[in-house]
Amino acid sequence: MPIPVTAIFDIGKTNKKFFLFDDALRQQHREYQKLPTVTDDDGFDCDDLPALTHWIRDTVARIITDGKYTLRYLNFSTYGATLVHLDADGHPVTPLYNYLKTIPDEIVREFFHRYPEAENNIETASPSLGMLNAGLQLYWLKKSKPAVFARIRHTLHFPQYLSYLFTGVLASEPTSIGCHTRLWDYTHRRYHRWLVEEQLDHLFPATVHTTHTSQVTLHGQPVTVGVGIHDSSSALAAYMLRTQDPFALISTGTWSITLNPFTHEPLSVGELSRDCLNYMTIFGAPVKASRLFLGHELDHQLNRLNTLFGKEPQYYKQVDLNPAWVRLDTPETNTFYPETLNNPTLVHDLFPQNRWSPAHYSTFEEAYHQVMWGLARLQVASVRLALGSSPIRKLYLDGGFVGNDIFLKLLQQLLPTYSLEVSQQPLGSAQGAALIVRSQDHAPAVA
Repeated sequence: MPIPVTAIFDIGKTNKKFFLFDDALRQQHREYQKLPTVTDDDGFDCDDLPALTHWIRDTVARIITDGKYTLRYLNFSTYGATLVHLDADGHPVTPLYNYLKTIPDEIVREFFHRYPEAENNIETASPSLGMLNAGLQLYWLKKSKPAVFARIRHTLHFPQYLSYLFTGVLASEPTSIGCHTRLWDYTHRRYHRWLVEEQLDHLFPATVHTTHTSQVTLHGQPVTVGVGIHDSSSALAAYMLRTQDPFALISTGTWSITLNPFTHEPLSVGELSRDCLNYMTIFGAPVKASRLFLGHELDHQLNRLNTLFGKEPQYYKQVDLNPAWVRLDTPETNTFYPETLNNPTLVHDLFPQNRWSPAHYSTFEEAYHQVMWGLARLQVASVRLALGSSPIRKLYLDGGFVGNDIFLKLLQQLLPTYSLEVSQQPLGSAQGAALIVRSQDHAPAVA
């Protein structure tokens, strides 16, 4: 008999992943897809939205028609800070602009002249992050590409666009609105006034609950389709739906994001300057978070080390911890310095001097230990920022770093008073999306 399954597309910046879960949320199937990037209308690297759409639609069709599974539920978890702008016919107007693209300085200055930066950062719980403040993407389009902007009738966050491909439903959703977008006024719990004053608020469809679903027929099969969810918030939901005990989640990957849903402390100016911000739970409540471009930094350093020492890309996975190569008690003897984090205040807090050169080490292993020591220290600092004065002692770690044994051992040594529980499979965001789309029919129910 065909196995009833829930299908989840978990779309990251690097890997596009597809999972099938059975009714007990056991993984039945997975695929990892890497799609070549393309360039946008300014020549900047971006994801290929037509190719991604083609792969997603073809994958769903294949699963439904091959007879091995019965597709009951479908949902989407994607990276944030990404918008899809639709014309009057419901077709994308622009490429899928990369959140690493730079907004011209004059546009940023103009925005903060009208809406003072410090005040706007506090109200929206968003550090100044350029395109990562997704709302500024619309402001940039309005100012720099007026002819393109004039064609936009609806703007969807990335997860909701993927859901729209199957349902035709135009919707906004809390976790996508609330993640460093500069769209949401956390004090008044509504879209920020700047969006209204710029006459941009009408582009966003009505907001529905994260558990909202649509009943559709796909290739003759009735399927319940979720509205989609921001990936870090989805990983958090996977734990919030299972436990009521206070905890923080370290969700790792290209970005390492520590999420604390058990505090009501407002963000300070100092925390915002160290890349702290608010996310939003599936229930619409704020989540204090701190971010690090940790996976990106690791990739950057591994590329340097592999070239310098002539190693294959996966060689680092063979390296075991040698305590003699890292001195946790005398950190000044270590030399690592991060180079791609774009968080100068936090970097200076931990590494006041740049003495890092992998060429000073005779082996890959010794240099790699310095990298992992530095990344572990950064992660601990990020955790402490997210925790603030919260009395939390339970930490979950999920995502891409769960298989890095040296990182985990160093983290446990640097956080001796915390209980650190590591997920054995990096499926947090996918499982969260699966729990949410099934929540109306399966316990535990979402309030």
